[in-house]
Amino acid sequence: MTHANGPVQASHIRIGAWSLVALALLAPLVAMQFTSEVNWGIGDFVAAAALLGGAGLALEAVLRFVRGTGARIGLGLAIGVALLLVWAELAVGLFH
Repeated sequence: MTHANGPVQASHIRIGAWSLVALALLAPLVAMQFTSEVNWGIGDFVAAAALLGGAGLALEAVLRFVRGTGARIGLGLAIGVALLLVWAELAVGLFH
């Protein structure tokens, strides 16, 4: 364990980020209990978990292996844009 600006702080950020992924997957599950407007099947949850998990793992790889700040920001933005585009396509057929 090191001081607050080292690996301990980075692990807190990673735990927070993965917790947000879990909450994003729980949101439709909770919403399905209160409204019929949200109707996800098991395949929807699997696809969302794969998409969010894959994006999370890609971001982890960028943070672990890419050293330049500009490159990290650029790759992080590219991953985020790709995530949003695929999510929009799966949700409403944006490009169909």
